[in-house]
Amino acid sequence: QEQLVESGGGLVQPGGSLRLSCLVSGVTTLDQFATGWFRQAPGKEREGVACFSSGDGKTYYGDFVKGRFTISRDTAKNAFYLQMNSLKPEDTAVYYCATNDRRYCEHGYDSWGQGTQVTVSS
Repeated sequence: QEQLVESGGGLVQPGGSLRLSCLVSGVTTLDQFATGWFRQAPGKEREGVACFSSGDGKTYYGDFVKGRFTISRDTAKNAFYLQMNSLKPEDTAVYYCATNDRRYCEHGYDSWGQGTQVTVSS
């Protein structure tokens, strides 16, 4: 069973940037996994932020992203990332990384990280 550890969260001012990282252990290669980022703000349901399908190389983003975030991966390091730019106060949430071994984003996710807090405030 793979294990996921996020890092990179923190406090940032509106308009600022953060890069979240998710290190995956217990796998041979991320090539066999879809990798995604989700977030949950207080009092709200968890929502999908971004996802990469290793099956077809496509990326997907939540409508609210509007070109501000980029998901990427480094298979040599078994890690994937979420670069977040032009952050807004409404982006404040706990961000989670997740993987599934069915290689496509639309499938359910099997493994989750512990979450990292992102707070956007002046």
